[in-house]
Amino acid sequence: MTAKHLKRPRDPVQLGKLIGDILTGQVEDISAPDPKDEGKNPAAIELGRMGGLKGGRARADSLTPAQRKTMAQAAAKKRWEKKD
Repeated sequence: MTAKHLKRPRDPVQLGKLIGDILTGQVEDISAPDPKDEGKNPAAIELGRMGGLKGGRARADSLTPAQRKTMAQAAAKKRWEKKD
């Protein structure tokens, strides 16, 4: 699992200060681990993510064109219902 960086501020002055602090060693450039991942195996988290990235494509490949069309029409109908 890769370490995540600190969130970068949008303000250029604050960003400059953060970069200076990181370069001088006053701040670590790694954010705190996600509390919901506490106690989980990092390898299992990565495997789950890999499976999640494959899932939608695999499902679309297993559907027939008619099934995909029906699902797309139903989704479009729902989107248009929300706008009313």
